[in-house]
Amino acid sequence: MAAAATFLLRHRQSLLRSPKLARSSHSLPDPPEKISSPLSHQLQQSKWLARFPHSISRKCKDFEFSSPTAISSNRSSSPPRFGFVSWYLGMVKTRPVATKTVTAALIYTAADLSSQTIVSIVGGSGEGYDLARTLRMAGYGMLIVGPSLHFWFNFVSRVFPKRDLLSTFAKMALGQTVYGPTVTALFFSVNAALQGESGSEIVARLKRDMAPTLLRGVMYWPICDFITFKFVPVHLQPLVTNSFSYLWTIYLTYRAGLEKVDKVGV
Repeated sequence: MAAAATFLLRHRQSLLRSPKLARSSHSLPDPPEKISSPLSHQLQQSKWLARFPHSISRKCKDFEFSSPTAISSNRSSSPPRFGFVSWYLGMVKTRPVATKTVTAALIYTAADLSSQTIVSIVGGSGEGYDLARTLRMAGYGMLIVGPSLHFWFNFVSRVFPKRDLLSTFAKMALGQTVYGPTVTALFFSVNAALQGESGSEIVARLKRDMAPTLLRGVMYWPICDFITFKFVPVHLQPLVTNSFSYLWTIYLTYRAGLEKVDKVGV
């Protein structure tokens, strides 16, 4: 009996010292199969990963992917790279004179076509469009208004660089006393010369039309100039002024169509 007991004891000790049994005693349990909720899943997973060495758990965390909502939010937050507005602003900065010149020509063309449409509807004449007059207005906007506005606003911004009320009113005063009368005189003179009028007829037209036009301009342009000088950057001021000029040009050409120069009475 004593020999049998000694044999069993030695056999048990040899089993405990076996490598396979030692590895099985220290093996990791499988992760839980049943998950009741996402929160319990995270808790069970963290407990399961805690039994790994630190290097293994760190490698497992590196393989985690970002959520689809984060990816979609990053894509939606990125601004569009293309568009007409961004292209136009880039052209204003790279080629300011050419861009403002073409813009003025297009605006004056649209204004003249609108004016002829109004005259046709109000007068009921049913006549076709005067394309020669439209070309004159487009040339006036391209050769005179576009370049002159670019250099005028740059000059005014250098003389009065601030945007306070005092500087804004000073810019408005310069526009009403210097730029406005000069451009208006050029408008009537060039338009009359292209229609074949003589020098005396151009002078008579200026005497008749300059004062009423400037008086009506005083009632329209100050509010436009205040908005332009106070709130608009310098490189975009010609665009805003040309937009206001759209309505002003419709008014000028409409009045010119209704009140023709009486050459006999001059």
